[in-house]
Amino acid sequence: MTHIFVNIATDDLERAKAYYTALGCELNPLFTDDNAACVVWDENVFFMVLTKEYFSTFNEKEYADPRTHAQVLLSISRESREAVDRTIEAGVAAGGEAPGEPQDYGFMYARDLIDPDGNGIQFMWMDPEAAAKGPEAYMAEQAQV
Repeated sequence: MTHIFVNIATDDLERAKAYYTALGCELNPLFTDDNAACVVWDENVFFMVLTKEYFSTFNEKEYADPRTHAQVLLSISRESREAVDRTIEAGVAAGGEAPGEPQDYGFMYARDLIDPDGNGIQFMWMDPEAAAKGPEAYMAEQAQV
């Protein structure tokens, strides 16, 4: 079984814990202390939210501020368009930002959310049929209907 652990830095660990739990995540207390919080998205996907000081102990490279630099684009699926919107609304209510307009391709719907530390996540939904067939085949079938 593969698990994904994404390590992100924060200026304020308590704020980050409140933010991610407001999005519906749980914290794993076995891996949460004064330096880090283990944010559980599901049984296979976790964010390790680390204080900047602790984050720097895992890497010798210079810290890139996510408010000004992009390193990766994380995208987490939701079960519906409405669930994407609910996640974005919860994130904004908890102090995040929702930049730009939703990306609506018919078979796929995505929105971006920036946490209070500047870390970005895209939340998206894809029609299961489009995911199984591929977007071109799915869209070709839809055009014939």
